[in-house]
Order: sequence, then C-alpha cells, then structure tokens
Amino acid sequence: MCQQAKVEHVKLPGLLQPLPVPDQAWYVVSLDFIEGLPKSQHYDTILMVIDKFSKYGLFIPLIHPFNAPEVAHLFLANVYKLHGMPTVIIFDSDKILQAHFGESYSRQLTLHYP
Repeated sequence: MCQQAKVEHVKLPGLLQPLPVPDQAWYVVSLDFIEGLPKSQHYDTILMVIDKFSKYGLFIPLIHPFNAPEVAHLFLANVYKLHGMPTVIIFDSDKILQAHFGESYSRQLTLHYP
C-alpha cells in the first residue's frame, strides 16, 4: 500500500543513444571485468579490453583484489604498447575505480613514455 503512494522524484530517462561508430581501430575501447572465476595459476579475474571498431578483444588475467594502478599498468603494457593511446575509454565498472584508473593511467604514461 505504501509503495503505491510513493511518487518517483527522478526524471524519466529518454531513449538510449548508441555510441557513434569510431573512424579507426583502437580509437574507442571498452574495459570490463569478469570476476569470480575459478583460480587458474592464481588468477581469478579477467580484464577484457574490446575495440569498438573491429570488435577485437584482449583478455588480460588479474588476481582479485586489484587496484587502479595495477589495471592502468596492465592496460599500458598490453594495449598502449601494441595499439597506442585510444581517444575514448569506456569503463563498465564502478565510478571510483574509473576515476582512480584515469589518474594512474596518466601518471604511469608520463613516467614510462615521456
């Protein structure tokens, strides 16, 4: 009864807007994690990096718990080294890790690749 009387105070969301198709491979990448896997050589998480143009994926093993500097280091070692810096990184994880990843990524980029 109480639930029926409550009013939603958020604005109704509009239609989903698709992301524009990138012009080149490795300009727009998406990062996501697959967690809770059975351990294999101590690894139990996979960082997926998917190129939005070619749909090519890189799968990087991680050990849980991980932090933003570790993810940024693996991203530099496995993606930046092979394909250069993407223009857009779409992060499908929580906002806190996303913010710390950006800081760590830019810090490590200036240290290792001046």
